[in-house]
Order: sequence, then structure tokens, then C-alpha cells
Amino acid sequence: MSKDNKKSDNYMDYIPKHSPKYEWEKDKDGNVTILIENKGFFNRLFQKLLGKPKVSKLHLEKMGSFIWPKIDGYKNIYEIGQEVKEEFKEEAEPLYPRLVKYMKMLYDYGFIEYLD
Repeated sequence: MSKDNKKSDNYMDYIPKHSPKYEWEKDKDGNVTILIENKGFFNRLFQKLLGKPKVSKLHLEKMGSFIWPKIDGYKNIYEIGQEVKEEFKEEAEPLYPRLVKYMKMLYDYGFIEYLD
């Protein structure tokens, strides 16, 4: 959702979904890793010359690993927050300011999109 096409000014109503640009995996302990394919001329050059990886891995921390699978294109940020509150209790506080900041960061880096 572009900033010009917001259907609501209430961030809690936004429905996030994963960007199709990135794959992700969850290990047996529930830890999520986002896989970032390094494309382009300079990335290929650095891969050959410096042995840089073709795929970089972004390991999410405990709360991020809980939140990531909840981003399903159906739940809005408020609903995701309720599940975070139920799971992490006081550890999640201040819940919504933290969650909104986290979602904005994921959006700014292109890991999630918002449904129209």
C-alpha cells in the first residue's frame, strides 16, 4: 500500500503480508530466518572475488520469530498484537508502539507489504 493510497490512518487496521521477494524458513526451535538472495552485477562480482554468499540470512530474535508467521495477509496489526500480548505478556510492553515500529521497519526494508 503506497503512502498516497492509505485507506485508513489507523495503523492497527493495516493488514501485512510477506513480500514475495523473500523466502523464509523456521527451524525446529521456532526461530525464523529470512533468506535474502544477493542479485546484480556487483553482488555476483563480490561472490566470485571475495567468496560472498549468494544468499544472506537474517535471523530474527524470539519475538520477531513469533510475529513473522502471524503476518499472513489476513490478520491486521491489532490482531497480531493481541497474539503477541497473549504469548509474551509483560515482556511485550509497551506492545503497540513496539509492534508498530517493528512493522514499519519490516515495511521500510521491503520484507512486508500492506494489502489494499
